[in-house]
Amino acid sequence: MKKYFLFLLFAALLVHFSSNTALAHANEKQINASTSPGEYRWVVEGFDWGPAINKVILSLDETVKETSAANYQVFATRSLEGAQIPDESASGNRDVVYAYVSDENGNRLSEGGYITLVLAVSPVMPIGSAFQYTRINNRGSNYWVDYKMTIVHTKTGHVWNRPTGKVMPMVDQFDLTKTFQYENGLNLSYASFAPKNPSAKAPLLIWLHGGGEGGNDPTIALLGNKAANYASPEIQVLFGGAYVLVPQAPTFWMQAAEGMTRGKDNDIYNEAVFALIQDYVSKNPGIDPKRIYVGGCSNGGYMSLKLILEHPDYFAAAYISALAYSNEFISDAQVQKIKNVPMWFIHSKDDGTTKPEETVVPLYKRLKQAGAKNVILSYYDHVTDITGFYGGENYRYNGHWSWIYSHANTARTDLDGSPVILNGRPVTIMEWLAAQKKK
Repeated sequence: MKKYFLFLLFAALLVHFSSNTALAHANEKQINASTSPGEYRWVVEGFDWGPAINKVILSLDETVKETSAANYQVFATRSLEGAQIPDESASGNRDVVYAYVSDENGNRLSEGGYITLVLAVSPVMPIGSAFQYTRINNRGSNYWVDYKMTIVHTKTGHVWNRPTGKVMPMVDQFDLTKTFQYENGLNLSYASFAPKNPSAKAPLLIWLHGGGEGGNDPTIALLGNKAANYASPEIQVLFGGAYVLVPQAPTFWMQAAEGMTRGKDNDIYNEAVFALIQDYVSKNPGIDPKRIYVGGCSNGGYMSLKLILEHPDYFAAAYISALAYSNEFISDAQVQKIKNVPMWFIHSKDDGTTKPEETVVPLYKRLKQAGAKNVILSYYDHVTDITGFYGGENYRYNGHWSWIYSHANTARTDLDGSPVILNGRPVTIMEWLAAQKKK
């Protein structure tokens, strides 16, 4: 009720503001203040902390050549059916940091019929988030929120409050239309990306999401922890172009016949997701079968290791963050079986969800003792702001979020802190991965 009252109050102020400012600025030529509210589309992109709505594209009734961020006010509301969103993140003002003339997708133009507003976002600004993590039907997951905006041009009083969809710049490059039906009735959604004009057969990057990104909407798996970045030009160029496959579990990868497994019991998905991978490879002859890489975070890290344990000769390498597979459930025989698979693990010492002393650290040491020559562990004290925008090393994310260093391709050290060297030079995790190939 409080949120509803605030929204009505804001709307009333807008009407009052509109009627007065429209008269006061009757000569304003930049935006035509028509009586009917305008349409808008919002833009969502993946950031280290998750997806955020960082732009809104306003439709105009005329073409313009210039605009100013100072002339706009933005109010937003976030809601989710079946969940209670805290008041502080359910509604509020959005700060406009920049404005420019654009096309309908937010691409800048010297003259056009749209205005794009760049909005402030940060890991401590939940009003900008496109997702809400909540428990529905006794399972915690990320869900798209119902996000609405009211935008006012303060010099004319013109209002935009009719949403017409969203733009997802990186996600929109993926094919989201296909699903895979496994023989036991499991239906897996997935997202896929194909490189444009590769010069030769291209590798395949497989990413397996965390426990909060299950369901039947692969955009959540792509944006929940910035996995769409594997299709970015910065990473694609390292592979000479690569296919990207992002399967999605209907629930979570570590689901067992009863409850959840950390490796002691079998999960219900590994056979189906491996069949999906094989099916995708068979239908895309441009994939190099000697360069298939599997990786994931947390739940997806568990499944990545599970697939390697089950099929050690299939994958060229693995890249695993916040491993959730418990070391105690991996036998010495299994360690021998996988010791020759190149693997790069990423973990944080303060990860309280997948505790490193129970998962990755003892497994790494056992692999090394077994003679593994190409196994790496980037081990961080904390997960920090790698952009420098929010405090750098002084800003700490949840210690479980070590996948940030994988998606951004910044992991570059082994357990002892020394740089990973390949062909005589230090490399990052993606540079290393691109060089791995089955004999």
